[in-house]
Amino acid sequence: MHIGIALPQYGTHARAESIAPFARDAEAAGFDSLWVGDRSLTPVAPSDLYPGHTPENPYPAEYKTFMDPLTVLTVAAAATGRVRLGTSTLNAPWYPPLLLARSLTTLDRVSGGRLDVGLGIGWLRDEYTAVNADFGKRGARLDEILDVFAGMWTEETFEHEGPHWRIPRSYVGLRPVRQAGPPVYLGGFSPAAMARVGRRAAGWVGVTLPPEALAGLWAVARRAAEDAGRDPDALRRELRHNPKPGASAEEIAGVLRGVRGAGVEGCFVDLQQCVRGPEEALELGSRVLTLVRAG
Repeated sequence: MHIGIALPQYGTHARAESIAPFARDAEAAGFDSLWVGDRSLTPVAPSDLYPGHTPENPYPAEYKTFMDPLTVLTVAAAATGRVRLGTSTLNAPWYPPLLLARSLTTLDRVSGGRLDVGLGIGWLRDEYTAVNADFGKRGARLDEILDVFAGMWTEETFEHEGPHWRIPRSYVGLRPVRQAGPPVYLGGFSPAAMARVGRRAAGWVGVTLPPEALAGLWAVARRAAEDAGRDPDALRRELRHNPKPGASAEEIAGVLRGVRGAGVEGCFVDLQQCVRGPEEALELGSRVLTLVRAG
């Protein structure tokens, strides 16, 4: 199983000067991948609670400070040469697909083809209001974005006429490193989201769950892949683990061993809600990496 770590991006870890040295040191420590997430704002009175939270504590306090994901990944790309660079996840329906495709293609070129694109649709209606996007149509917007990506990454000229965006026929000179574009993973937990993974994605970006829950979700994606004439064995899972504050290296390593035993292909640890800063995160993450690799 590939093992990654989240880059310093939010909360007390959101230090611009820490990104490049953290990325270099994480690569030197042996991590396989570096990851970022995506939050656009943190409302004072949010329309929705973060999963698992209460009205008194509606979201992680660390989310009040959040750096731009693709900027953080670009800095990391320039500082490294081997590790994969992933988004878990970009909330794709916020963005015009033409501009998002350009940004992702540029990052893919800068990194030498090391980009893994994880896309989701989010959960907070306030974030959609702030960017003038319809929360109720976020799934349809994601499907259309995937259509635009497919065309822009494979055709010399491209046009698009859809329910949300229109792109006149244009030349597409900027191309990704891989012929079909970087791998695109999709998030979500509903049956519809998992079926979309099976039909349209390279795999799933999710979170660590009990093995039986992982198996049930994954079965939906695999069935959808088979129904679409795709090879279900080609799908991959890249999971995020968010340890609680105070979690020990052995406790975290135990979770990663559990998902490895369930056949998961990749997992990364996000320690930004667990320790106080990037230095502590890299120290704890390196100990976790050693424990998991040891068996």
